[in-house]
Amino acid sequence: MAFDFDGTLTVRDSYTAFLKWRTPRLKWLLGGLRLVPAAFAYLLDRDRGRIKAAATKVFLAGVTRERLEEDARRFAGLYSRSLLRPDAVIAWKRWRKGQVRLVIVTASPDIVVAPFARGLGADEILGTPLEFDERGRVTGAFASPNCRAAEKVVRIHAAFGPDVRVLAAYGDTEGDTEMLAMAEEPYYRVFTDSPKPARP
Repeated sequence: MAFDFDGTLTVRDSYTAFLKWRTPRLKWLLGGLRLVPAAFAYLLDRDRGRIKAAATKVFLAGVTRERLEEDARRFAGLYSRSLLRPDAVIAWKRWRKGQVRLVIVTASPDIVVAPFARGLGADEILGTPLEFDERGRVTGAFASPNCRAAEKVVRIHAAFGPDVRVLAAYGDTEGDTEMLAMAEEPYYRVFTDSPKPARP
């Protein structure tokens, strides 16, 4: 079982939400200005990995692995209910009752999605790993290609072998097309629920 994360299990991009949450407002605004050249480049090349790496460098460069893991745990603890789609969680739990492996396959950094994956009881998370220097600090680059499109299939095969059987896959963008194509039951944009606002 392969589930995309952002937009499929969640209502919006979790990495952008995470970066904004942990960044002071002024630094967030200034960082947005620094990303203008990368945004213009994206309009030309549509390279999501490149603009995501640029944002990572602006907002996370120099942050230690330990600090980032702790921030990710806090973020998931605070926002799981407001980010996860209720109908997606129901489907996830339904599959959880069977004898299947549940895997999250996401372009977002695995270190950020990992606390959500643990909360859901995922058997594996295949995401985009951040690169850390010899002192355990974020460099701003990725340690492997951005985990989207064909790279999702590459990562699934690397983790489970070339003959892996994917019973079902869920996705919501063209970045999930190849993963959906390898599944016996492909599901595209089937989750539509939004979490109910918390009562005051």
